Amino acid sequence: MNAYSKIYLEDAMNNLAVMLDYGCLADGDSQRFFDRFVVSSISKQFEKGNPKYIAGYSGIELAELVLMVTGAKKPDITYSPSGRSPEYWSGWALAYLQWHTGISFERLVNLGVNINTLIRLYPTLHEADITKVAGTLLEIIERNNITFSPLKRQRKLAGLTQKQLAEHTGVKIRMIQAYEQNDQDISKAEVSTVLKLARCLGCSIEDLICVSYNHQS
Repeated sequence: MNAYSKIYLEDAMNNLAVMLDYGCLADGDSQRFFDRFVVSSISKQFEKGNPKYIAGYSGIELAELVLMVTGAKKPDITYSPSGRSPEYWSGWALAYLQWHTGISFERLVNLGVNINTLIRLYPTLHEADITKVAGTLLEIIERNNITFSPLKRQRKLAGLTQKQLAEHTGVKIRMIQAYEQNDQDISKAEVSTVLKLARCLGCSIEDLICVSYNHQS
């Protein structure tokens, strides 16, 4: 299921492109600004398809909002979007992928789609059709999903460390590590243990014992 109506997609792609291009320049560090965006309330509104954020604000206004809500100073720079920078293209591609999959920006990052991944793809894909770009990014997501054990995958999607998961559930961190490294078979754990983990991670028990991936999760 797409994240929101396709009628907003072109505006969303253009605005996220300018936001990343301008924001990375203004902040002076691409990774830092990208992280600011992902953890901000702006990304949550954008991924839900709030028209005010995907079409109402300009890309520059979005970037300045991200900087403001994350405690950065308002930038004082001269900017003219060229539509050709790696950061611009990264925002353009990321907006399409998030719309196409309906996966939150935070989860996309946990599945391997971050600013550095996108910039690395720029030289070979910046002239490609957006559907090909999305296909390549979905392959990265699937590859990372397979690499991770089910518990590790769900933990990363939830944005928790092993220590935090142990503290929230009462499951010993050594057991969590064993399940994630496949030294112990989580399907043979006590049902109460798996249930505590699933409830904490906001997933089903099946998600912790099944290796398949559904991008709508």
